[in-house]
Amino acid sequence: MNSFKSNLIVLGSVGLLFLGACSSGNQAANTENTPTSSSNTESSASNPSATPVAKTEGQHGKSYGGQVVETGKYHLEFVPQKEANAIHMDFYLQTGDNHEPIPDAKVTAQVQLPDGTQKTVPFTYDAKDKHYTGLLTEKVTGQYQVKMTADVKGEKVDGRFSFKQ
Repeated sequence: MNSFKSNLIVLGSVGLLFLGACSSGNQAANTENTPTSSSNTESSASNPSATPVAKTEGQHGKSYGGQVVETGKYHLEFVPQKEANAIHMDFYLQTGDNHEPIPDAKVTAQVQLPDGTQKTVPFTYDAKDKHYTGLLTEKVTGQYQVKMTADVKGEKVDGRFSFKQ
């Protein structure tokens, strides 16, 4: 009987290893169908139980063509645009089911350039267009990693994005 149980455990383990080896290694992700795909996300530091959720455009309202992160009660959208001498970055920080803009947050971006250099970019609020803007003057070709941090009345809200230039 012990031999039968041991053989069953070994057979089950080998089967799991076989299934793992046969998989492509790519895990399915719930991403958005936008021009730039969503990247890694991070929940709010002050609310570790908040889990970022990728939603369809109909579920999270109007999209501005960027990468979207829903974390807790916040809606974050990051839109980088290449310009002649810089990279213009728009950041939409909104709250609630109606995605009301938050005009009084302190927003910064920690950007890792393709060459590994770190750059901190402050963002300012554009009251007319109801979003935050920042300008990155470096123009290195490759993959950029961006961590957006917003301080909303003492509450930290973070989102991670990436883009290629």
